[in-house]
Amino acid sequence: MFLQRHIIILFCILFFLFLSAGAQTDTTWVLKDTALSFSDSVSVSVSSKTDTSSLIFIAGIALYGNKKTKPYIIEREIPFKQGDYVLRKDLKEKLLTAKHQIINTGLFLETIVSVENQFGDLVFISVSVKEKWYLYPLPYFKLADRNFNEWWVTHKASLSRVNYGIKFQYNNVSGRNDRTILWLISGYSRQIAFKYERPYIDKALKNGFNIYFNYSKQKEINFKTDSITSKQVFIKLPADFIKQTTRVSADYVYRPAIKTRHIFRFAYMNERVDDSVLKANPAYFPQQNTHLSFPEISYILQYNNTDYYAYPTKGFQYEASLMQRGFTKDFNLTQLQFTGSYTLPVAPKSQFQFQLGTMLKLPFSQPYYNKQLFGYGNIFLQGLEYYVIDGVAGAAGRFTARTQAVSFVLKSPSKVQKQIALPVRIFAKAYTNAGYAYNEEPGITFLNNRWLITWGFGADVVITYDIVFKFDYSFNQFGESGLFIHVRKDF
Repeated sequence: MFLQRHIIILFCILFFLFLSAGAQTDTTWVLKDTALSFSDSVSVSVSSKTDTSSLIFIAGIALYGNKKTKPYIIEREIPFKQGDYVLRKDLKEKLLTAKHQIINTGLFLETIVSVENQFGDLVFISVSVKEKWYLYPLPYFKLADRNFNEWWVTHKASLSRVNYGIKFQYNNVSGRNDRTILWLISGYSRQIAFKYERPYIDKALKNGFNIYFNYSKQKEINFKTDSITSKQVFIKLPADFIKQTTRVSADYVYRPAIKTRHIFRFAYMNERVDDSVLKANPAYFPQQNTHLSFPEISYILQYNNTDYYAYPTKGFQYEASLMQRGFTKDFNLTQLQFTGSYTLPVAPKSQFQFQLGTMLKLPFSQPYYNKQLFGYGNIFLQGLEYYVIDGVAGAAGRFTARTQAVSFVLKSPSKVQKQIALPVRIFAKAYTNAGYAYNEEPGITFLNNRWLITWGFGADVVITYDIVFKFDYSFNQFGESGLFIHVRKDF
């Protein structure tokens, strides 16, 4: 009865959102993305005598406000160029696509795309942007645990389980949307990391690269999963480091069109653990070794046809990857993974969202190091945040109904010379999750090899377009419930 009651409540909410669907009309040809506007709706005012199937000519594209960003970086995101012919009826959709693509570069605080002038079938397009600050040091503060609730409840908000330090970030270094990041981290783990991203290195703006280096060491690690509670078990050395890791990687990035990226990644890992880890779990590394070095090769396909990458209100996006880790008889993992979402608008401010995450590890016989499945990263079931699920194959799906309840703008004091305005949206939502995790080996937990179902309601707080706080009150089939908090963590 408990499960049925909450399912009935969920479908009542979905039915209410469906009934609220209605038509929305606009009469402007200007697409705004300012701090005071959240609307993506646009239509073209065309008289009844106008042939909407006729062609118009893009006579010019003018850019304003890009003081550092190279013009071709912005033009790369526009689905047409000067000299193209476009169907009149398709123009508003292409302007909207241009707006979303420019926002998703992460370079700008504000964007306005509009038809600046029109003379018969000649159209002049205007793109106005307001650039972000690009160079700044940031204080680094991050929980070492998988999520906020794990840290707050299980580990009683212990500050010893926090990583802190400083992060130097220089975005848009050369005006080509390249980025340099340096991490200097202490606390729960010691870490130094460097990353440089260069999306384009050729005139065609299709080829780019990333390089990454990381060295870390820590005094505590998760060495196994408890077979009864399905929770992580940790081991630590009070006076010395129990694990050291070095990772070097390089990516070749190919972006043939606006919405698709192909990433070819080549990495090398070197890991060393203390003898105490293998004594506690001989299956942590293969052949009870304390030292492991291996190459890792990956192919990643990314597709994004949404309005906003971090929190889409319409569209389809996915990431599919094939990874080969190690090539020896003792250490050989082939992993296939897929995550995707489809967001369907059902009213001017309401959406249905369908999400799916799947993973397959071959061969099935793997050391504990390779057995992480659900709960460690972005693929998890709401309401099971306190648990982890190991395995070699699984799938998790989520259905969410949500509606924008509140929108407002946070502004800095008017006396400040350079005023900052941050748009904020708050969405109310209801959701249900289902998943299955397969593990063929003995000692599996009560979460393996069975269907898992969770459900709940909550609110999402979206600041600008890429900062998302999620507040979920979730229930699961084992009679547990609670409030869970996430920061832009989803699949």
